[in-house]
Amino acid sequence: MSRVIHVFRQPERFVAGTVGEPGDRAFYLQAIEEARTISVLLEKQQVSVLAERIEALLTEVNRRFGGEVAAEEVEPSSDNDPLAVPLEEEFRVGTMGLGWDADSKSIVVELLAVTEEEVDESVVLDDTEEGPDALRVFLSPPQARAFADRAEKVVSAGRAPCPLCAEPLDPEGHVCIRLNGFHQRSPMGGAEAAE
Repeated sequence: MSRVIHVFRQPERFVAGTVGEPGDRAFYLQAIEEARTISVLLEKQQVSVLAERIEALLTEVNRRFGGEVAAEEVEPSSDNDPLAVPLEEEFRVGTMGLGWDADSKSIVVELLAVTEEEVDESVVLDDTEEGPDALRVFLSPPQARAFADRAEKVVSAGRAPCPLCAEPLDPEGHVCIRLNGFHQRSPMGGAEAAE
């Protein structure tokens, strides 16, 4: 069966968002263009890495093509709206690709579906017939920066980290590894002896 590549060349919206409570959140990326909406499920760490890599790519693009790209930048407004509903997962993301399209002066984000087979690097950012389904989004540098900013906020909006071990604190507290598991730390900072 041939792959399906959902291409968004001028998305009205491309955002990271979550469903659920901190500690039990599902992370999504959602692209909207005209009447089309595609949502893909991924891990928190993938959202974080994508935001970091987009920032690094924007820095490199600015270093190489600074004047050309910066002259066309218009700051987009902040998008703090929730994900569009109904939220229907197209696929779970396995492999991610990132690139610069010099013709359109766009950051290209490609998200490939999880597959049991090893993904050949040649299918990333390519239109080959074989390979996993994909979502390909073209973002102007300001759109890419806005995506990365929101993604970082979404990732950091989870549970507060333990001041000792940096693991997320549950509302009930957790067994802190820095205390060798002998004390249970509560979110208020107190410690109780664990038995």
